[in-house]
Amino acid sequence: MTIGTIDLTDPDAFVRGDHHEMFRRLRAHDPVHHHPSPYGAFWALTRYEDVQAAYLDNTVLLSSGGAMLGGSYRNEADTAAGRMLVSTDSPRHRQLRQLMYPAFHSELAERCQRQVTTLVNDAVDAALRDGGCDFATTIAWELPAGVLMAMMGIGRSDAHALISMTRRMIGFRDPAYQRTTDDERLYLAAVQSEIFEFFFDLIQERRHRPGDDLVGLLATARLNGRPLSDEDIVFNCMNAAVGGNETTSHTMSAGVIALMEHPEQHQALLSDPGLLDTAINEMLRWASTNAYVQRVAAHDVEIGGRLIRAGDSVTLWNVSANRDPTQFADPDRFDLGRTPNRHLSFGSGPHRCIGAALATMEMTVLLRRVIADRIRFTPAGDAQRTRSNFILGVNHLPVHMTRSGS
Repeated sequence: MTIGTIDLTDPDAFVRGDHHEMFRRLRAHDPVHHHPSPYGAFWALTRYEDVQAAYLDNTVLLSSGGAMLGGSYRNEADTAAGRMLVSTDSPRHRQLRQLMYPAFHSELAERCQRQVTTLVNDAVDAALRDGGCDFATTIAWELPAGVLMAMMGIGRSDAHALISMTRRMIGFRDPAYQRTTDDERLYLAAVQSEIFEFFFDLIQERRHRPGDDLVGLLATARLNGRPLSDEDIVFNCMNAAVGGNETTSHTMSAGVIALMEHPEQHQALLSDPGLLDTAINEMLRWASTNAYVQRVAAHDVEIGGRLIRAGDSVTLWNVSANRDPTQFADPDRFDLGRTPNRHLSFGSGPHRCIGAALATMEMTVLLRRVIADRIRFTPAGDAQRTRSNFILGVNHLPVHMTRSGS
């Protein structure tokens, strides 16, 4: 592997796990890397220092170009740019965040925890009775399902349907998802239309029967004296659904894989419940589920000795920053007691994930149950990873689950 052969747009490289070696080489030899691509050239920031600095100063690298390379429809402009929380800049970003904040830090958040706890306990009980499960599609799914039920004011079947739709959207290049067309662009557009229709129906319902969930909050909110358009509400509900779905479920699946691959760490967690908080942070660092975010240079700027021109696409690779040896001692070691652990899995600065506390809560609920029942996981088949360079997910994870003695 040479710098010239590295392809960060190849999803199969991430499925195989080749990306860690690619980023080791880039951090060492070309940390601010100019990357050609069929969808337009971009810069890749791979060092922790550069990624962190880019997050903290959102006046140099702007978010309004969209978070994902290629936009919503691959090589077209991202239709959510400038409208969805994750792809807006201040002052609109600050205003939207203030509107949405109560849904993530209020009695509604407490309802989320109660719902997650109920669903997780039921799923774990069933898996223990059966001796195992597909962790990724059963237990892991219930983490975001519980939040979506409370956050969106929907039932469990609708929450699961929404998770399925967002998974197909994120995994639009993954053959594991059944397609209605071989054209990736058309397939992605079709899935996004399904999600839009789901939320449009929900918005109309909330306009007639207001609720205290996120949809109801946005449906009655005013920004600069004006109500949000239905499209703006849909984009921001989609933002919450995708962010809440992908991070926790995929991180926990990756975390279970890591526990099986590092049994001494699994034993340490069961033996010392005081490791819970550091264990969650290490799983977040290790999984780095949201591999990167995209930014656009507001003006010419020099980063790491490279001149980036105004309008250039710049990607911030969380998955690389989280393995940077200048920030993390022995970064390729899975260490549930790691401290400090200032990972960037939730981003940083003004765009730090608004749902970070909820995501941590979801993982806490599940891991507390694992510790309380001294649950062991062993492989029951091969894990199937999501074919994506954007979300480093796990589609299937067959495991045996048993209670162990002390």
